[in-house]
Amino acid sequence: MSDNHITTDDAWVPDSCTLPTAERPLRVAEFDQFFAEAVRGADRVSAQHLRLRLDGAAQVEETARDLTARESSCCSFFAFHLSRSGPGSLALDVRVPAGHVDVLDALAARAASGRCDR
Repeated sequence: MSDNHITTDDAWVPDSCTLPTAERPLRVAEFDQFFAEAVRGADRVSAQHLRLRLDGAAQVEETARDLTARESSCCSFFAFHLSRSGPGSLALDVRVPAGHVDVLDALAARAASGRCDR
């Protein structure tokens, strides 16, 4: 399987991920829970850039920082940026190089399927 393909179990984890295989389902579950609880909307800024609009709670920010830091350590091609434009407004920008657009597509699909527009 090439570096750009998604692994089995319909997960969005690319083959290039250095997270031990046994831990991958747990990480996917963490992201799914985060998406379901925190994502309020998503905008595909470009093929290589996804912006997730998040619940503005401090705990959401803390969880996002922790989860994205751990994900960056095993999938270094991800570029995550968390920002606030106001007290209740939190955004998570996710960027990938052109060779990993399919991974971003899969992440965007998981985020969309796990969230409720509020």
